Amino acid sequence: MLIRLTKKMMISGILAILLACMLALPPVSACTIFAVTPGASDDGSMYVAHTNDGVGFDWRNYDDISLVYVPPADYAPGEMRPIAFDPNSGSDAAGNKADGSSEAILGYIEQVPHTYGYYTASYGMMNEHQLLSGECTDYAKIELSAEEGKRIFYSSELSNIALERCTTARGAIELVGELIETYGYYGTGETLIFADPKEAWVIEMCSSPEGTGGLWAAEKIPDGEVFVAGNEFRIRDIEPDNPDMLYATDLFRIAEDNTMWSPADGALDWLEATSYGEYSHPYYSLMRVWSIQDRLAPSFNLSPYVENSYTEAYPFTITPDEKINLTTAFSLYRDHYEGTEFDLTEGVAAGPFGNPYRYLGPDDAHTDFQNESFIEVRAGANPRPVSAVFCAYSYVAQARADLPDPVGGVLWFGPAVAYETVYAPIYAGAENVSVPYATGDREVYDPDAAYWTFDFVTNWAMLRYDAMIGDIQAKQSELESESIAAVRTTDTRAVELIQAGDEEGARQLLTNVTVTRGDEIIDEWHALTGMLVVKYSNGLITDPKTENIEESGYPAWWSQEADYQYGPRVYELDKLRETDGLNYTGQSIWVPKNASF
Repeated sequence: MLIRLTKKMMISGILAILLACMLALPPVSACTIFAVTPGASDDGSMYVAHTNDGVGFDWRNYDDISLVYVPPADYAPGEMRPIAFDPNSGSDAAGNKADGSSEAILGYIEQVPHTYGYYTASYGMMNEHQLLSGECTDYAKIELSAEEGKRIFYSSELSNIALERCTTARGAIELVGELIETYGYYGTGETLIFADPKEAWVIEMCSSPEGTGGLWAAEKIPDGEVFVAGNEFRIRDIEPDNPDMLYATDLFRIAEDNTMWSPADGALDWLEATSYGEYSHPYYSLMRVWSIQDRLAPSFNLSPYVENSYTEAYPFTITPDEKINLTTAFSLYRDHYEGTEFDLTEGVAAGPFGNPYRYLGPDDAHTDFQNESFIEVRAGANPRPVSAVFCAYSYVAQARADLPDPVGGVLWFGPAVAYETVYAPIYAGAENVSVPYATGDREVYDPDAAYWTFDFVTNWAMLRYDAMIGDIQAKQSELESESIAAVRTTDTRAVELIQAGDEEGARQLLTNVTVTRGDEIIDEWHALTGMLVVKYSNGLITDPKTENIEESGYPAWWSQEADYQYGPRVYELDKLRETDGLNYTGQSIWVPKNASF
C-alpha cells in the first residue's frame, strides 16, 4: 500500500492535511538543528537536520508523528491558499477560538500557478528541487497570539509555503520575510534554516511589539562552516551593509521606538533586543550548541560553562576539524553527553544500567524563567540532551549539486528518539512513502506505525540500557550502511534513466526504493524488537542462540549506593542495619553461625 495525496484530496481536505502536519507541545517543545555546508562535508553535500521534540498538550486528535508527502499542483488564477492556525505556536487562540469558535483558518493568501512537491510533518523538510528546511523554537520577549487578518503566520506554515514556492535558500528567506511583514507573525520565537545544494541561510523571527507585521533577521552560513541551534536565537549584531544579512524593513525603527535598542548602544544585537536567551533553564540551549560544536571542532577548546544567556563564547558557525560525512551527521543527534562531565549515562540518576533518559518534572518545563532583572532559581533540572526521549522524529536532509534534483535530494528520516532510530532514505523525486511512516498518532499504540516501532524499543531498552544499546547500535549501523549503499546504486540507475529521457521511469524507481527500503527497515526493527524482548525479559540475559542464561545482578557501585550491604545476609538483620559505615565489597565469606555483627 502506498500513501500520496492527489490534488483533489488537497483541495477538499486541505485543512485536515495542514493540521495533520502540526505538533502541539507548549509545555516542553524543543528542537536541535544544524546545517553542514558543502565545503564542510566530505563529498560536497549540503545537510540540514532537525529533531522535532516535544511533550505535553499536543492536540493528539491530529496526527503528529507521521510523514506527509504533498505532491505538486497547478492552480487557476484567483485561487487562494488558506493559512491554518498552528497549536504548536504557544499562542492563546486561533482567531476566535478562545471564545469557543472552532475556526482554525486565520486567513488566505493568493495562490501561485504552480506549487512544488514536498515532504512535511510538523514543519516542511524537503521539496522536489532539493530545497531543505529545519526548525527550532526560541524564547522571545514578545509572543503575541494569532489574530485573523492581523497575525496569521507561524513558522510551520512559513516553512511549508517556502517549500511549495521556492527553489533556492535565499528565495525562501526573502519570501518568508515578506510574508511576515505583510500578514503578521504570532507565537513563539522561531529559527528556520533554508538550504539548497549550494547555499544555506538562517532566518529568526518573532512578533512585533506594534502588533502587526513581525520582526525577523537572516544570515547566510559561510561555505565550509557548520551552524547549530537549540532553542535560542543565534544571530547577533545586525550589519546593514553586509550582503550576507537580511532583516525586516523597519527593524531598527521598531526596536528604537519600543526601547528594545538605542543607537547609543552600538550595533543592534538581535538576540539581546528580542530575547532573554535560553529557552527553559540555564544551559538548556547552550549545552547542546557547545556539545555539537565541541565534537566537530575540539581544536577550538570550547568551555561548556558560560557567564549568561548572551554569551559570545560559541560562534555563529564553526569550521569542523575534519570534513563531515553522512554517518557523522547522523551521530551528531546520538548524544547524551557521553564522555563529558554531563554524561547522562553515569551516576545515580542513570540507575544501575546507565539509562540516559529522565522523567520530566516541573523544573524541566518551558516557562519565562528569566527577564531583564531577575532569574528564577528552581529546585533543579536535568541536563537537556541532544537526543531527547520525547522526540517525535528527526531527520538529516541531504542535497547534492552534482545530481539532478529528483536524485540529489534525500531525506534521511528517523521516527521517535534519535539515539535509537534508524534513518531511512526518502528521495526528493519519490512520490510516496512506506505506509508505517505515514501513519500513527501518540494516543493509540500501533506496532505497525514507524513511530511506535522505534519508540517501543527505546522504552524497552531503559530496563537494561547498558546491555541493550549494543544490540540496537549493531542493527542500526547495519541497516544504515545498507541504505547508504542502496542509495549509491539507485543514484546511478536513476541518473541513467534521466539522461536517457525517461524521468518518469526515474521517479518510479526512486519511489519504489523509498517505499521498499522503509518497509524493510520496519520489518528488521520488528525482528530486533522480538529478539530484545526474549533476550532481556525478567531481569535475565538469555542468549537466543546458545540459550545460555546470565543472572548479572547489579554493579558494585549501585549495590553500595542502594545499601545492599545492609540487606538480608544474616539472621541478625536488625543489628546489621544498625551498623553504620559498611561498604559493599562483592565478596562472600564463611563465618561461624554465632558470629556477632
